[in-house]
Amino acid sequence: MDIPRLAVTQGDVAGIGPEIIARALLEHPDLRERCAPVVVGDADAMRRGARLAGLDPDTVAVIADPADATNDPGLIELVQTGPSLGDIPLGELSAAAGDGAHRFVVRACDLAKEGKVDGIVTPPLNKAAMHLGGHPYPGHTELLAHEFGVQNFSLVLGAGDLYLFHLTTHVSLRQAIEDITPQRTDNVIALAAAFGKALGREHPRIGLAGLNPHAGENRLFGDEDADVLAPAVARAQARGIDAHGPIAADALIPQAVRGKWNLVIACYHDQGHAPFKAVYGDDGVNITVGLPVVRVSVDHGTAFDIAGKGIAREGSLVLAIERAAELAPGWHHVWDQARQVDLQA
Repeated sequence: MDIPRLAVTQGDVAGIGPEIIARALLEHPDLRERCAPVVVGDADAMRRGARLAGLDPDTVAVIADPADATNDPGLIELVQTGPSLGDIPLGELSAAAGDGAHRFVVRACDLAKEGKVDGIVTPPLNKAAMHLGGHPYPGHTELLAHEFGVQNFSLVLGAGDLYLFHLTTHVSLRQAIEDITPQRTDNVIALAAAFGKALGREHPRIGLAGLNPHAGENRLFGDEDADVLAPAVARAQARGIDAHGPIAADALIPQAVRGKWNLVIACYHDQGHAPFKAVYGDDGVNITVGLPVVRVSVDHGTAFDIAGKGIAREGSLVLAIERAAELAPGWHHVWDQARQVDLQA
């Protein structure tokens, strides 16, 4: 096919993943003009998801290999991965569902390594369920990095032309402060520059948020901004990267929303996620930069409270598929740049 083939993992089958996949693939036929989506998961759970979404469960077609996909907009073509999970209770933590979510991602990574898919799209998994299933990863991002064997990567929130990188993600705030090291800061600035350049911006402008209030206010509110972040920006500038900061987050992120910055680096999870979700809601996606293939995810959780009620919205998943289809053809440029950063990490 001339369009990219995408592996869409099923996420946690006790959540809304199967429902939103069914809606995205069956109610948005225009997606098939941009990509060929192939679900990696469980057929029984997928049929239940379609039925709960008010759609025909018989549209689920099991295929042996992504190469067998016809990309028929009236079908949900699925690669069966492991035993049936169709009887997993909805809206509850389940070790079996957590193990399945992990298995789907690993299989999608294997398909990407084999060159059978050009990108990965991930509906939500539940971290606690995945831990119950024996896979103690903090989340999707770290699992994907492990499967592809990369050391330097970043969770990136994207909406329109804004991309928000993170120095740290799924760790406690205390651990995040310890993890913001000179090396990590150097690496994420370099990743952001590589990503921007690969997207066609020769000298992308990067804003680094301060860790402490007012970016430390000349050490009145902590030393990390002066001792770790500012020197990293200076080193980046010396390497020809157009980096700026640290800039107080309460100034930098509103400026980015208004269009002054396209590439922003937040220091910790909620510093980036809270304002991003407040502004963009379902209009944002989650991209992992630093992998050899594009991976885009929804920007929401498993929503156990509404699983099975047929009211879950598929908008974020549709955006994730669209963004993956857009980025996949040129992702080798991103990877070529990111790999150099990874080798230096």
